[in-house]
Parts: sequence; C-alpha cells; structure tokens
Amino acid sequence: MNKKVLIITYYWPPSGGAGVQRWLKFAKYLPEYGWEPIILTVNPEQASYPQHDPSFLKECENITTVRTNTFELYSLYTSLKKNKEIPYGGFSNEQEPNLVQKAARFARGNFFIPDPRKGWNKYAIAKAKEIIKEHDIEVVISTSPPHSTQLIGLAIKKAFPSIKWIADLRDPWTDIYFYNKFFQTKIAQKIDRSYEKAVATNANVITLGVSYSIKNILKNRYPSSNIEVLTNGYDSTDFDKIDKTTISKNKEIVYTGTLTTDYPLKEIIGIAKKCREIKFRFIGSTPSEFRNLIEKEGLKDNFIFEKTIPHDKIIKRMVEAGILLLLIPQVIKNEGILTGKIFEYLGSQAPILAIGPVGGDVEKIIEETESGKYFTYDSINNIEKEEIEELFSNKSNEGYKDYSRRNTTKKLVEIIESL
Repeated sequence: MNKKVLIITYYWPPSGGAGVQRWLKFAKYLPEYGWEPIILTVNPEQASYPQHDPSFLKECENITTVRTNTFELYSLYTSLKKNKEIPYGGFSNEQEPNLVQKAARFARGNFFIPDPRKGWNKYAIAKAKEIIKEHDIEVVISTSPPHSTQLIGLAIKKAFPSIKWIADLRDPWTDIYFYNKFFQTKIAQKIDRSYEKAVATNANVITLGVSYSIKNILKNRYPSSNIEVLTNGYDSTDFDKIDKTTISKNKEIVYTGTLTTDYPLKEIIGIAKKCREIKFRFIGSTPSEFRNLIEKEGLKDNFIFEKTIPHDKIIKRMVEAGILLLLIPQVIKNEGILTGKIFEYLGSQAPILAIGPVGGDVEKIIEETESGKYFTYDSINNIEKEEIEELFSNKSNEGYKDYSRRNTTKKLVEIIESL
C-alpha cells in the first residue's frame, strides 16, 4: 500500500498558470514511486485566481482532493483598484501605477503580510489537522506562492513536531524581482522576513522550483537550513498527445506566458527591425507599454497578440513554433530566475532564443541541452539576421529528457525518503 503525503497548495485546477502545474504533475507521478498524494486546497468558488484553465481538471480526477472555505482578503485589496482585477505576478496586467494603484500596492505590501490570501489559513490548518489524524500522515508539503501557505505548514509543524515538513518555494519570497513594487515600509519588510526565517529554520527541507543562484542566497541567509533545488519539468504525455506528423512548423518567434515592463522589450523591437519578414506571436498577458512601443516603431504588422489559452493548446503552439522566445526580466539578482516555461520549451523540442543576464542559470541549461542560443542583454543588439535564420533549423539533443516530470518526481521522492 502506498504511503500518503499531504500536499497543501492554494493553486489547483480549475486555476490556470504555471504555478498549478508543478504539483499537479508531481501528484500525477508520485504513485509510481509508492506515494499517494492527498491535496488540500481552496474552494475554487471562493478563491481569487488571476487565471482559470478548466482543461487541467481532467488530470486531477483520480487524485484525492479536499477543498475548504476561505476568507478572501483580495476583495479588500482590489476594492482600491478601478478594474477590480486580481494582479498577475509582476503586475503584468497593470499599467504604470497611478496614485490609486500605488495606494492599492502599498496596502497589499503593508497590511496583507505576507499576502492577501492568508484568509485561507485558519480553514486550511483546521482541515489539515483532521487529515493528518485520519490518514496517519507523516509527510506534509506546503507550496507557495502565495507564501501565506507556508505559514499553514509552519502551524502544522508546531502542532505535530514529528511531522516531516517540506516547504516548497516555486518563486523566491522576499527576493522576488517585483518585491519593491509593494512599497513596503521597513517594519513590513521586517515582519515579512521574520515569516520567511521561521519557515526556513523550521522546515525539514526547503525545495526550490527556481535555481541554484537562489539557493546560494538563501543558504547564506539561513546556513543551518536544508535547501534542495527541485526544478520544474515537462510532462512527456502532454506532448505525446500531439500528432507530430500533422504539425507544420511556422516562421514565427513565439512567446508564451506573462510579460511585464521589466523584460527586455526594446531588445525584442531591435530583433524585429532586423527581421521584418518574421512574425512575433505573444500568447498571454502583455503590458500596454509594449504594444504602444511596437506601434510607435511602425512594427504593428510584425506582432500578433493572443490572450491566455488552455494549456493543451499552448503545448501545441510550442510544438508548431519556428522559434520559442525565452526572456529573463532585467532586475537585480536575476541570474537565478529560472522560469518554469523553459522546461516545456525543452519538451517541445522547438529551438529556443533566450535573452538574459551574464552567467544566468537559464544559460547553463540552454548550453547543456544544446536547445538553442542564449544572448545577454547587450549581445542581443549585435545579433544578425542569419543567426535567426540558422536557429529555425536547430535541434536539441537528448539532454532535455533529464527534465521530464517523471524524472523530477523521482528526485522529489528521494528527498522525501531521505528525511
């Protein structure tokens, strides 16, 4: 009989986005390694999801899922905003903030610490205790963001000291690249950092969905903590569903996911000017500043913008892409940003054009898998049209298979069983 592990996650189908996929895929493959997942999540009718993707619901039909009520503080936060939208990571669905938006962000950063979804905690903690007693749970995993979910794990660890607790950070906490956009006071920053420290020093292990650079930052800050990098991956079954014999590669450079003004937008414009016969397709949330810049440069016909589409359709677009565009935001400490989309890009086997900082962790993976070309922010300005043309015919080697979801789940189980 499989051993049971309790996984506490705010994001779960029908929520969409990259965050939901990490533990949906781990849960899918855990039984192959002798572990049965029990998911504790929020009632979707009460949740505040920036994105919805019902196509994921089919994947979790056979996964035991317990949903609880929540008190959503985001309704108070968004009451200060004109459009009432839940913000995406990095505020990509918001323009340069006006006075009212700045007030909303200030409230978010100083009165909702660590985040506005902490209203779920009391419901989740109570239900988690019931599940632990009923199923004799010995291992609990809490995954964030929202980082308030880690406080649920912390409360469980204090209530059940013998529990093995894994705190999984899909993104950095106080080191996230848009942290300064919350306009936090020093007192708020101190409180937030104290929460991070409590989690880091009480968890049996911290797993990072980000990178080795972030691990080094956290290890220097919390030297006694056990920290492991557990990357995201791609699910080969997602790509096996596509009949590749019917796929016709397009002459497009495709970007999927969220884009903000922190990304190298002018560099993209520079490439478009040199390659006017090539189309750029952006699927997901993009800032109005970028679209305005494109029109100003007379490049409107070179760009296609689509709203977010279901994951299965995104996978197909990746496979069809002539080139997949991967961008790292131009912010401090960005060497360690390891966006989850790189792994699905690898799974698609389409050539990757990546732009990021010198010595970035993404660069190492691109080189290791020979899956495309990596340019720094400065060097991309010197790219030649011929290099783009050559990249369209690039093929990755077998190294991409190391990042399959089945292989990353095997590493997770090794971490669990080492506790």
